[in-house]
Amino acid sequence: MSTAAPLLEVEGLRKTYSGKVVLADIDLTVSPGDVTCLIGSSGSGKSTLLRCVNLLEDVDDGVIRFQGVEVSDPAVNRREVRSRMGMVFQAYNLFPHLTVLDNVVLAPRKVHGLGRREAEQQARELLERFGLADKADAHPDRLSGGQQQRVALVRALATRPALLLLDEITAALDPELVGEVLSIVRDLAAEGTTMVLATHEMGFARDVATRVCFLDGGRILEQGPPAEIFSDPREERTRRFLRRVLPAG
Repeated sequence: MSTAAPLLEVEGLRKTYSGKVVLADIDLTVSPGDVTCLIGSSGSGKSTLLRCVNLLEDVDDGVIRFQGVEVSDPAVNRREVRSRMGMVFQAYNLFPHLTVLDNVVLAPRKVHGLGRREAEQQARELLERFGLADKADAHPDRLSGGQQQRVALVRALATRPALLLLDEITAALDPELVGEVLSIVRDLAAEGTTMVLATHEMGFARDVATRVCFLDGGRILEQGPPAEIFSDPREERTRRFLRRVLPAG
């Protein structure tokens, strides 16, 4: 784990929907180069935590600091903060009327002000790197689910984010397509990309994460290195969860 100053700090985060607490007393620190995996049952708060970090959701209490700045302050420029993060969702969220290339260059041009030529050059290099060079002129409906999710990853990386947030990015894929997407994430982790990801892929979390957080009922029940969480969890609730999911994982 990196000894550098934290890239992301979450302190005492609380989020409610219609009076129901969905996140409570969340504390999380992510340093440059960390790969933090959020695990837990569906509805435990993993996706909501990512959406709060990306400022897609307002928080009811607590503080989020990103690159040393309190971004949970209502006065913050959310669009500017998001321009330094990349987020990939379960459902790809590609623009269906745009080609793959145009999906990838949209944010670098509109948000970061890159010229068309430079944005396209960077986009084509990324597409080539992830085996999608021949799909540049295709529309998303002509791609497999795995290809669409790889395009979504390329689109997130095209802005050169300081932090990459991944929300169950393999959940909507057929089993045979999961590996091709996870292999990209493994490569990004090996290159030092800072990531926070919600995942049900326990083997992947065990192999790639620098830190694993187990969420239950909107709380981080325990967190630590993968070897500690998967081999010797402190909490009985964590042990029950892992007994249920590890044979299938």
